[in-house]
Amino acid sequence: TQQQRAIVKASPQRPHSCDCCRRARPVVARTMLALLFLTAQSNALNVKRNPNFAKLQGGYLFPEIGRRRTAFVEANPDKADKIISLGIGDTTKPIPEHILSGLVDGAAKLGTQDGYTGYGAEQGTGQLRELIAESCYGGTGIKASEVFVSDGAKCDISRLQIMFGPGVTSAVQDPSYPVYVDTSVMMGQTGDVNSATGQFENLVYMPCTAAENFFPKLDEVPRADVYYFCSPNNPTGAVATKAQLEALVARALADGSILVFDAAYAPFIRTPGVPTSIFEIEGAEKCAIEVNSFSKYAGFTGARLGWTVVPDALEYSDGSKVRDDFNRVMTTCFNGASNVIQSGGLACLSPEGKKEINTLIDYYLGNAEILRGLADDLGLDYCGGVDSPYVFVDLKGKSSWDTFSTILEDAQVVTIPGAGFGPGGEGYLRFSAFAPREACEEARRRIGKIDIFKGQ
Repeated sequence: TQQQRAIVKASPQRPHSCDCCRRARPVVARTMLALLFLTAQSNALNVKRNPNFAKLQGGYLFPEIGRRRTAFVEANPDKADKIISLGIGDTTKPIPEHILSGLVDGAAKLGTQDGYTGYGAEQGTGQLRELIAESCYGGTGIKASEVFVSDGAKCDISRLQIMFGPGVTSAVQDPSYPVYVDTSVMMGQTGDVNSATGQFENLVYMPCTAAENFFPKLDEVPRADVYYFCSPNNPTGAVATKAQLEALVARALADGSILVFDAAYAPFIRTPGVPTSIFEIEGAEKCAIEVNSFSKYAGFTGARLGWTVVPDALEYSDGSKVRDDFNRVMTTCFNGASNVIQSGGLACLSPEGKKEINTLIDYYLGNAEILRGLADDLGLDYCGGVDSPYVFVDLKGKSSWDTFSTILEDAQVVTIPGAGFGPGGEGYLRFSAFAPREACEEARRRIGKIDIFKGQ
């Protein structure tokens, strides 16, 4: 091309012009043109890849589950309509009537001159922020100005990582929701994965075992700058007690660290005295950030609406406010949650909306009871299914990926292998209650017949 010839023409040449050089120049020119042509053909650019992405292990867990499901269907098209999913935690019940009316009204307003709104506040509408503070954090002292409305907890975890940057040391539960780990890797906080342990260097892992009801032994955990903790937990279904959360807050305060508390499943807690927010714990406002979401209990997995609470009292070592930095991230990287969806969020937190949410939660907890019954049928120990939509089943030494494949092939049921949540999840399988009731009942019947579980 003309551009390639220009590059060759501009290439440095020897100052002298002997016969051998004159003969060599056309050869050199053709060679350079060939190299440029090959480079263009390969679509390679002169931009280096972010080396942190090369550290990631395979694909993200849930797309990998989808890939294996698709491969099974392609190989067994006659069984495609028989597949039941107890896998990814995606809700299946329709959005209830009153909550849906909030979405419809929000959309209808955009078609009127008086109701139309364009860009809104990146932090969310004042009305929704006030309602979240009042409805979800009443009595804790959390203010509307500390609430940041978003498009979901998962997205906010990534925004928090942008704020923290590559210079912090993060700690995660093991097993753990993959987003905490993968975003830490992407941000450059970790080293390479240790092939012997399956864990990333420079990332603190907090072992969570059945013997401790999947709560870490905090006195054995090395210090980290940021601790990620989820309760009710994904994937284990474990729910932290008030005493455990008090110990977690005390540890963060003693370390001068930040605790990122994922409360996305908090409304599933029905047991009296069990905290539904980290800010029910004294002192948490000085060390904790809480992320939450409407996804799982209002059917908003597709609508996308969540929030993060960053208290004013939370300060870095130099005295600057963490809230101010998160506000900068939100105003720079986000244009605010959809006006329509925020209208639905207001409906969620109305008295009628809360009743509808409670009905949905009752339904999914009923499914969880069926899945606990499945584990009992198989003679397997498990955690969760009470105050949580997940049941984490101990496979008694069997490989989680092998068991996933066997259940898919023999029963056409999709589950989630525990190994996908980190080394600590190997030997476990996660059942999700976010499925139709009849699907949970049929899955219980099918899996109960599989040979590998007989004689447990």
